[in-house]
Amino acid sequence: MSRLRAGRSLKPLRHPVPWAALWCLAVAVVVVVSLVPAPDLPHAPGGDKLHHFLGYCALAAAAVQLFARWPALLGAGLGLVLLGIGLEYAQGALSPTRMADRWDALANTLGVIAGLGTRLTPWCDLLLSIDGRADRPSG
Repeated sequence: MSRLRAGRSLKPLRHPVPWAALWCLAVAVVVVVSLVPAPDLPHAPGGDKLHHFLGYCALAAAAVQLFARWPALLGAGLGLVLLGIGLEYAQGALSPTRMADRWDALANTLGVIAGLGTRLTPWCDLLLSIDGRADRPSG
């Protein structure tokens, strides 16, 4: 039986496909939450811009945990920035209860930059230590 191999862009995790799927699910949750009518959203403490910053920071930091190479990581970061801008546009164009806000888009972008910045910290391989490396024999 052939073993499913993740591409070279992903870190050598023991379970790369479920982790990548979880990240994609998190991105999908952000899309859904961004497009539901505003009255349907629960009230959360803190400012709106803080939520945008933290959400996109978390997505980008999770990408740091998944992607091994800078080109893939920068591609994920650029994709997240474009997603944040596109969702802001969609809010203004598609929803009568939401509006496009360039400051939300800026908060999203700054969150992505901060999340990508975790690549330069000692925690950049935290998921490798949690999940284990694929090249290690299972125990």
